[in-house]
This record gives sequence, C-alpha cells and structure tokens, in this order.
Amino acid sequence: MAPQRRGAPKAHEGSGATERRRPSSLKSVRASREPWRKWPSAALLGASATLAALLLWGSLGGDDGVTEVLAHRSEVLPGRFIEVPCSEDYDSHRRFEEMRHPSCNGPQVPFTFPHDTAQRRPPSQSSTLRAHVGLRPSAHTQCVAHVFPGCSPTKCGRGVTDAVITRDEARRIRSIAEKGLSLGGSDGGASILDLHSGALSVGKHFVNLYRYFGDKIENIFSEEDFQLYRDVRQRVQLAIAQAFGISASSLYLTKPTFFSRINSTEARTAHDEYWHAHVDKVTYGSFDYTSLLYLSDYLDDFGGGRFVFMEEGANKTVEPRAGRVSFFTSGSENLHRVEKVHWGTRYAVTIAFSCNPDHGIADPAFT
Repeated sequence: MAPQRRGAPKAHEGSGATERRRPSSLKSVRASREPWRKWPSAALLGASATLAALLLWGSLGGDDGVTEVLAHRSEVLPGRFIEVPCSEDYDSHRRFEEMRHPSCNGPQVPFTFPHDTAQRRPPSQSSTLRAHVGLRPSAHTQCVAHVFPGCSPTKCGRGVTDAVITRDEARRIRSIAEKGLSLGGSDGGASILDLHSGALSVGKHFVNLYRYFGDKIENIFSEEDFQLYRDVRQRVQLAIAQAFGISASSLYLTKPTFFSRINSTEARTAHDEYWHAHVDKVTYGSFDYTSLLYLSDYLDDFGGGRFVFMEEGANKTVEPRAGRVSFFTSGSENLHRVEKVHWGTRYAVTIAFSCNPDHGIADPAFT
C-alpha cells in the first residue's frame, strides 16, 4: 500500500492560512496605533477651539487687568457698597476755587439753608436764599459757600443697586434717549444728549436741540417723558444720599448730566474717545458724587463697554444691566474708564451732583 502523504498538504494549507491571516493581523496592529496617531491632531484641534473661545470672550468684553467683577449682569442687587479712603481732591478743588476770589479772606463759616428749602434748588434761587440767611451775593459769600458740612465727601466709596429703577422704567427712559438722538448723532462711536443744556451730538459737532429744532421738540418729547426723567433723578439722588449718610437736600444736580449712546464706530473726534481713564472731579470740577443709570444689557445688547474702577492689580468692573444704578464719590479714589464697545449699542445716563449750590442746574422742563 502506498504511503499516505498527509503532512505536506497540511503544512501547505497551514502556511496558506497563515499568509491569509497575516493581513488581518496587520490591520489590527495598525488600528491599535491609529488613536495614538490621531491624538496630536485632536489636541491641536482642541487647543485651537480653546484659543477661539478666548478670542470670543475677549471680543465680548474681556479686558487686560480686570481681575474682579463688582456686579455681574446676571445678579439682581438690592445694594452693594464698598468704602474706600477719600482722596484730597475735594480740599484741593476748594482751595483752587478760593484762589479765584483773592478778596475771599477771614474765617469760613458753615453756609446753611433754612428748613423750608429742603427741596433741590435751581441756581436762579441762589440770591433769594442768600438774602434769607442774611448774606449778600459777594466774593465772600462764594468763599463761605465752599464749606459744605454734611455733604462734601468724608465717607468715600462706590455702590451698585438694582432696586432703585425698574427695568420697565429703564426701557422708558431709554426711549427718551432714542427719540432725542434720532435727531442727530455723532459720526464717531459716542453720541451725547443733554436735556438740560440742549446739547446734542450732530456729526462732528454739537447743536442746541431746543434752538435748532424749535417747536418741533414738542413732537419728539412729551411732558410724561420729562416727568419720568425728573422722578428717576430724584430717586437716584436719594439713593446716593442714603449710601453716603448725607441729606438729599444738600445735593445739587450739576452739569454735565446727559444720555450717552456708544457703539463700535471708529472715533472721529476727541469727544468720541470715551475709553480713557479719568477722574470726574478733575474733568468736571463741580462733581462731588457721580452716578450712572444703565439702559441696556451687557452681552445682550452690546459687547465690551463695561465700567472699570481702576486699582493697581485689582480692577473692579460693573457689568451694565438695564435699570442698574452705579454711583461713587467723584475724586481720584475712583479713577475709572469704560471699555471700548466691540459690537451693539450701549445706552446710559450720567447723573451728577455737587455740594455747591452755585453749581446747581434745574431739571429740564417741557414748555
């Protein structure tokens, strides 16, 4: 019987099977290496996404040096107050004013008003009030008037509240600004409307809207607009007085008090460059207490445009929210600026107060 050759065919078959299985084994090895090969690409993609998110955050309002948010847009604050040491700006400004009146000499005595003048007094009443307390309107009277016990800041700081003005009132106040600014507007990114003086940004200049538009103003504004404006101003004044422990009747509305509309349009004049750091008491000598009522929402209506109190290593920001009131003493203890608006439109109204009745201005009237 012929011998059976079993080994060779099996070996050949086995060898062929091995050859056929080899590609699939290589595939599995390659597959096991694929995730490691893809990881650097995924990491690069993730890093790019992170960078893009940071850039987006920056475009929405991030700013170098900002380390702490004093008031978030999502918060509804009944009141938040931070006391800071007072600067010498108030005394310095008083000395400067006295130098303007060299005949002012002798002891300085408190200049007080009678109880029946508790309401805010426009400048036109100054001579009447002086006569009432037995003083003549003279250089000496002006010197005396620079001492305001119970009003000039001795307690300094900054505060934020969402409990003074409602969001609906802020919307209605904003409509006043929109109606007025529809008559003009700056060629640059910052437009101003001052209902007290009538100043309105038009192109690269300002006009007096009451003179420029005359009787047409009655078709733009209403008595209800001006009444709401006065009411809001009075409530802001009371909030400031309560926060600083002074009498509201010792505060005088002062100039400039105005609406602002800011967008991302490139600046055309110096008036459009709103983002520079400044001190209100230095920029506007009459200011003792400054407040801002915000009329639009950060990140909903605009990006950038946050209010920044500048402090070494620890800037504090206020994120605008419609109806939010931010207020502070006006000296260099509250050096501040506004971030550039990157998109959208930011509305606010600056309402300022002085302790000096000679710097007072009247509320706007619809006549």
